[in-house]
Amino acid sequence: MHTQQHRWQFVRAGGVDQVVIRTGADIAHLAQLDQKLWVALACPTRGVEFDPATLDVIDDNGDGRIRAPELLAACQWAVAHVRDPEVLTSGTDVLALASINVDNETGAAMHAEAQRILALAGQAHSGTISLGQVQARLTDLHAMPLNGDGILNPAKLLADAPGLHALAQRIMDGYGASMGCDGEPGVSPSALAQFFADVQAVADWHGQAPAQSCGLASPAHALAAAQALMAVQAKVEDFFARCRLAAFDATALQPLSPSAEGYALLGKEALHAGDCAVAALPLAAIRADALLPLAQGLNPAWVDAMAVFQAQVVTPLLGAQTQLSWPQWQQLCATLAPCQAWLAAQPSTPVATMPVDEAHALLASGDQQRLLDLMEQDSAEASRQKEAKNLEKLILLQRDLLLLLNNFVSFSSFYRRQGGIFQAGTLYLDGRSCELTVDVQDPGSHAALAGLAKTFLAYCECRRGDKVRTIVAAFTAGDVDFLFVGRKGIFYDRQGQDWDATITTLIDNPTSIGQAFFSPYKKFLRFVEAQVAQRAASKDAAVTEGLQAKAAHLAGGAAPTPAEAPAPSKTDVGTVAAIGVALGSLSTVAVAVLSKVLELGPWIPLALLGVMLAISGPSVLIAWMKLRERSLGPILDASGWAINGRMKINLPLGRSLSQQAQVPSNAERSLRDPYAQKSSAPWWLALVAVLLVLGAVWSQGGLNPWLPQRWQPAADAGTAATTATSEVATPAAAAIEAATQ
Repeated sequence: MHTQQHRWQFVRAGGVDQVVIRTGADIAHLAQLDQKLWVALACPTRGVEFDPATLDVIDDNGDGRIRAPELLAACQWAVAHVRDPEVLTSGTDVLALASINVDNETGAAMHAEAQRILALAGQAHSGTISLGQVQARLTDLHAMPLNGDGILNPAKLLADAPGLHALAQRIMDGYGASMGCDGEPGVSPSALAQFFADVQAVADWHGQAPAQSCGLASPAHALAAAQALMAVQAKVEDFFARCRLAAFDATALQPLSPSAEGYALLGKEALHAGDCAVAALPLAAIRADALLPLAQGLNPAWVDAMAVFQAQVVTPLLGAQTQLSWPQWQQLCATLAPCQAWLAAQPSTPVATMPVDEAHALLASGDQQRLLDLMEQDSAEASRQKEAKNLEKLILLQRDLLLLLNNFVSFSSFYRRQGGIFQAGTLYLDGRSCELTVDVQDPGSHAALAGLAKTFLAYCECRRGDKVRTIVAAFTAGDVDFLFVGRKGIFYDRQGQDWDATITTLIDNPTSIGQAFFSPYKKFLRFVEAQVAQRAASKDAAVTEGLQAKAAHLAGGAAPTPAEAPAPSKTDVGTVAAIGVALGSLSTVAVAVLSKVLELGPWIPLALLGVMLAISGPSVLIAWMKLRERSLGPILDASGWAINGRMKINLPLGRSLSQQAQVPSNAERSLRDPYAQKSSAPWWLALVAVLLVLGAVWSQGGLNPWLPQRWQPAADAGTAATTATSEVATPAAAAIEAATQ
């Protein structure tokens, strides 16, 4: 049978089609929605304005991120445990017991646990249970000695059993403590099992000792001999290797022995037998016959160890000896090899040094079984804790799931101006409010990706007492001329708390077409101001230097030298001629340009507009291209999101996100400013009036006697025709008069 597909509704926002999720059926069929239509595919569980408890129950693997499969699994779990999915859109933290689906095992267990919690609270007849009641029950369970977390807390369970308490503490010290659900350390089942396994290994290792006699009086003597041999084995091997090499080639004897220079360096220090430099010397003098002295002629640093070696190994196995040959050394090593192998097999665990008697006593005490019994009793309570946690999860999803979907699958909360979960708060700075603010953990790495958003971004360090946080604010409207590093403002987080905000980094991008249009002129003015300031500063420095020099001269007591009379300047005729030619050329160019402009007549405004477009056009074009690409995606991607769509920030949305200061419409406003800039004479009004009068006179031809023909206004058609007729009639009349005469 064909299954009917769910009918979805979409709205256009941010340049993409976004699904509308508002019913329980939408939540139940979310798995059918193509994930290519989702706005986001992943989000972090921290750094967002959302209850972390809800995000943690959705984050199955606990990696700090929620991905689309985890969100779908949460939706399916919630739908499976309620009778009607519509309750998941209520947004309340009070769950009706009748809403729980008791047709499955988990739902029935949750329903029974809810009734148990209500009965313990004295509300057995209540038909609803709140999130607070469930969390209070979980708190009580966590505080109980047997709370179902599988962790044995010696402070709660073993207070009346000092022996078990000490044993549990020993396990925690050697194998680490595990944190229980009550936040206190305890012994985990794995640590308990590992401890007694290691104790058994120690007992087994000691049990192999009786077989290691190695031809000596007892295993204890054999083990002592093996340890004495191992203490000097490397040094003895080094001695025999040097001697055998010297026997092979006599020229190697001197290089293999300590040099006089080496002894000279040692002689400069205060020495004692245990010095590392002394111990590094050969065990004895290198000899080609390869005989190791056992009493006389030994390195002072090894005398004690060799004495033990002789007493524990050489004498019991070879008899009294004063020297040891290479074959005898090999014989000793072969005899004690089994003991050495047994010593090398000693377990390397935290209890490796435990005496064998203590190991046997622990294994026979039954303490392991008593601790296991307590853990089994604790595990029996795990089902109740699991049911209470499932009940808490269901209530959290009933309250928050729809809100999360509208900030994940779609961004309807953001575009409805209800506040997206990624928005950290509102920044007030430079006479405007910026609502698009996002928490940032690492500003450096964030800026590298967020710069692709083509948005003007300001990174701010916010402080409130000892707390410090970093945000990035998007300025999406208004000018940015007075935004600079170090400027301060106030940031209000979503809880209404105020923070001192200071700009630390800026990423420059256009905010509007108007701002881009005037940008070249503002840059030119800033350049001129900088040049003027630089010239003024250099001139001021020169004057100051001159004054300081004169002051120093006067302070030295020298009489000021009278200034010499300036020599009369001579006028250079060539210079005057050059200046005249230059001024003439400039005036000619100016007249030519002005004449061309005046020739345009009524097209002069269009010409001026063309000049302005030539100056501002490139800036406007670049701004238009960037504003078309302005997007929210890179800003959120840099904060750990995985944005699936191109969430554009167009001009209307930008103006709503960065609102400028406006006087209330119903406010009374006085435009009289007592501190307004005053002028002694409105000269600019007079100038405008003169220009208007001259323009009117020029248009009527009143200035024609003083202007060239090409600068005079064009005559209208009637005047031109009359003039032409009169000019033609005059010669004709003269010709007629001449003929009659």
